[in-house]
Amino acid sequence: MDKTDLEILKILQKKARIPNVEVARTVGMAPSAVLERIKKLEAKQVIQGYEVRLNPEMFHCSMIAFVHVRVKDPSRIRETGQELASVDQVQEVHYLAGEDCLMVKLRVSDNQELERILRKNITCMEGVTGTQTFIVLSSFKESAKIMLPDSP
Repeated sequence: MDKTDLEILKILQKKARIPNVEVARTVGMAPSAVLERIKKLEAKQVIQGYEVRLNPEMFHCSMIAFVHVRVKDPSRIRETGQELASVDQVQEVHYLAGEDCLMVKLRVSDNQELERILRKNITCMEGVTGTQTFIVLSSFKESAKIMLPDSP
């Protein structure tokens, strides 16, 4: 990966739907060369996909909650994490250092939906011994962007 690849990635992180011609003009290359670079970055799994960010309020899921999940058996943490990831409202599942637990990010419509998911989908899982839930009051930043270096 060279400096041009990094420039292309920075542009795509800002606006994934930018026309290839605009990217080419910005980096000073032919559109075909930029397209080839992007395809190589996708093939190498540097670019893993493109997503649309939707307005959660339009879909009645503006409440965010983080759930600290304690597990019974640390040797089965991967299975428990995968089971948590299968819940539709779960956006993220992370294995935390320090103690054998997982952190789950949920997006739901309200307290009632959160309670239902906790009761019917999370606390009843065989590998879960307990949970602690944190409801987000407001968000100042949410992003999947990765800080890229200026040069390789």
